[in-house]
Amino acid sequence: MSHLSKLPDVGTTIFTVMSKMAVDHNAINLSQGYPDFPSDPALIELVVRAMRDGLNQYAPMPGLLSLREAISEKTASLYGRLYDPVSEVTVTAGATQALFTAISAFIYPGDEVILFAPAYDSYLPAVELYGGKARVVQMKPPAYKPDWEEVESLITDRTKMLVINSPHNPTGTVWDEQDMKTLQDLAVRYDFMVLSDEVYEHIIFDGIHHQSASKFEALAQRSLVTASFGKTFHNTGWKLGYCLAPSGLMEEFRKVHQYNVFSVNRPVQEGLAAYLKDPRNYLNLGQFYQEKRDHFLKMVSGSRFELLPSSGTYFQLLDYSSISDEGDVQFAESLTVEKGLATIPTSVFNPGGEDFRQLRVCFAKTTETLDKAAEIINAVQH
Repeated sequence: MSHLSKLPDVGTTIFTVMSKMAVDHNAINLSQGYPDFPSDPALIELVVRAMRDGLNQYAPMPGLLSLREAISEKTASLYGRLYDPVSEVTVTAGATQALFTAISAFIYPGDEVILFAPAYDSYLPAVELYGGKARVVQMKPPAYKPDWEEVESLITDRTKMLVINSPHNPTGTVWDEQDMKTLQDLAVRYDFMVLSDEVYEHIIFDGIHHQSASKFEALAQRSLVTASFGKTFHNTGWKLGYCLAPSGLMEEFRKVHQYNVFSVNRPVQEGLAAYLKDPRNYLNLGQFYQEKRDHFLKMVSGSRFELLPSSGTYFQLLDYSSISDEGDVQFAESLTVEKGLATIPTSVFNPGGEDFRQLRVCFAKTTETLDKAAEIINAVQH
């Protein structure tokens, strides 16, 4: 039976491709964003205990109330906004499901969605699946900050949503308070929704504070905020996240969520509800990863790569423009095959394919892994 693809330009993601190349060529894998060290044994024990206690059947559709209450309390303590755990918090199968569900719940054919590139790769396909049209703001190195005049110039009477991501994957940049206030002003003035991807909210460095969309009253009223436990607690394979939104928006979000996944992993929810009672389990994360960032930067400071500063996330950009004129996909493949180091070419995050000759590496790795990777990076001359 013949059929037309709804996503004709989408193939296997670069993350899958590069991770497979890393395995095939026995390369150190700094490509896909996941830690190579274990989760806290105390958290694992809480999840195992829930399994042993027989808590293995469906959770409620929006998530365990005890976990939603813990999420609400955490958000209120950090950002000053209390979301009603009953009607304004939903537990999801990772942040990507939350993002997809939010877009599917609100985007109709012909709606326009403003995206900032480089962009996490799930945003654009989700918009296109539902007939939306992406309007892309290309951020540029080295600052990778939004040009708000350009943003405003792209707003039309069809603009339905704007998607943001701070701390930002892949650049490691962090939006400041003024960025968020400018966004709030535009969102109110032109009456559009905001989808705020905040999965790296606790991985932020150098005394900078995360500016959640939850902190700004008028912005929070029209925003869906997504977050990830997998990023925070070193267990990306558990695929558990959540979405926060005012009840009117959350009601529509849940209509899709209940038919998309219905509910998510019960024992992990049980474990996290208990684990979140101690804020130290997530408040120390910035310092933990800052030490890894600083160690990695020190180890590669003598290389020929230019190091673009990372203010958040567990990613670091390496600019190789003084080393080679090759496109970044070709350079990344050569680095994997010939040198034994897998990275991610950043042009894949740009819908227009802009190539700034930069690679993204993940430093959520053991010191041993980072030191081995640094040896390879320092040896690259051409």
